[in-house]
Amino acid sequence: MFMALAFAARSTALRRVCALALVLSGSHVQGQSLNAPSPTAQASASGHKYPPVDERHPLAPALKLARASRKSLDSVRDYQCVFIKRELLNGAVVTQTMEMKFREEPFSVYLKNQEPNPGREILFVYGQNDNKLLAHEGSGLKSLVGTVPLAIDAPQVRAENRHPITEIGMRKLIDKVIAQWEYEGQFGETNVQYYPDAKIGGMSCPAIECTHPQPRRQFPFHVTRLYIDAQANLPVRIENYGYPAASGQEPPLVEEFTYVKVRTNVGLANEDFSAKNPAYKF
Repeated sequence: MFMALAFAARSTALRRVCALALVLSGSHVQGQSLNAPSPTAQASASGHKYPPVDERHPLAPALKLARASRKSLDSVRDYQCVFIKRELLNGAVVTQTMEMKFREEPFSVYLKNQEPNPGREILFVYGQNDNKLLAHEGSGLKSLVGTVPLAIDAPQVRAENRHPITEIGMRKLIDKVIAQWEYEGQFGETNVQYYPDAKIGGMSCPAIECTHPQPRRQFPFHVTRLYIDAQANLPVRIENYGYPAASGQEPPLVEEFTYVKVRTNVGLANEDFSAKNPAYKF
């Protein structure tokens, strides 16, 4: 359960941003558009161009924190972690926990399921294997089939994932949040709250919560929460909730992506993303 507390940041830079955040966090900006299109519109993380978000908008300080977190990823070449995702699929929330190896260049991902389907391995390297996933099951009759190449948008892949594997990783996560908030910052009906004492598994991860009281076509989610690791300043969780079906009901979880036990710049090599790695079972 979140508790709205005074935002007490540790660093001087963060305190400056949070001072502005506290002034704006409870505000509710009316109207359909805060900014008219401008020839100096900035490019968002997704490549779209929107006018700069007005400094009076509640999302302005939230975007500063998100962009600072993204900046912390500039020096990260690779990482290992445990990746946990919860997604609304076919009317039910499905949880998957995986060991993950990730490399920025070339874009490379190795996943090994802990649960469900323990032992399942997935490998994807952009530009290799015809840009297909390599997958195999860890046990059962399906494991006898061996390694199976799959298109990233194959029906059996989409059945278990809301997003393609090309959108995995902390950089993709924060890029999507920044692009979403840059767009939503052009409109009113936005409330922002800050939770400096939020934790993930005992790790301090201050959270930013953006809420839109009314469903509008420009707002894909009722609530978005971004968690940033207080020590490394890395974006380690995003939560997105839909609009409640009726007043007084809890908003339904749409998707949640969490990165824990993150170790950065461990020196991952080509072998870590090769089906020939003797430690793998491809």
